[in-house]
Amino acid sequence: TGAERPPQAPESQAPERMAREADRAAPGGPRPPEPANEDRVIRMSEARERARFEDPDRWKPYAQAGTPVADGLDAIARRDPAFDARSFVEGAKQAYEMIVAAFAKGDRRALQPLLAKDVYDSFASAIAEREKRGEKAETTFVGIPDVKIERAALNGSVADVTLRLHAQFISAVRDASGAVVDGSPDTVADVRDLWTFSRDVTARDPNWKLIATQTGA
Repeated sequence: TGAERPPQAPESQAPERMAREADRAAPGGPRPPEPANEDRVIRMSEARERARFEDPDRWKPYAQAGTPVADGLDAIARRDPAFDARSFVEGAKQAYEMIVAAFAKGDRRALQPLLAKDVYDSFASAIAEREKRGEKAETTFVGIPDVKIERAALNGSVADVTLRLHAQFISAVRDASGAVVDGSPDTVADVRDLWTFSRDVTARDPNWKLIATQTGA
């Protein structure tokens, strides 16, 4: 009839139309769409990761930037963002104390989850020989005054970290009669070891295992 109202956009579309018109009217033309929350989280994570690896002091006091040890730690951290050198070293020191104590007691059950199979077999064999001779070991742990990261590498998904440990403990071995046949029950001994720990960084198990030892290094 000529008196009809002009067609209107559905109410549900009005806000979208207003937003488009506001974009066209804004200085500089249309604005880019806001990134989704997930995109912002990813970008922030990437920025933090870049900042982490650009920090020259990221591995102090265990490694200087640009050294083979730092490069190895970088490789491990890129595959396992949760890896932290300080936490690793503290955990390795605790593992060292547990392993030394368990070996002295002949506690095979405590040793098994901490050692790679060949290392466990070697420790178990030494315990069996000691038991066969009727000897008993006594060990009192004093502490670890110094520890350094000697090597670090990522081979595929397997991380290997070698520590040079300076440990102190009182250790003695007694025969069946109770006589001391090795060590001293009254003297604090300084021991220096190279221990290598390993872990598949893609595995769900967060624990590292001892895969190699060298005494007196």
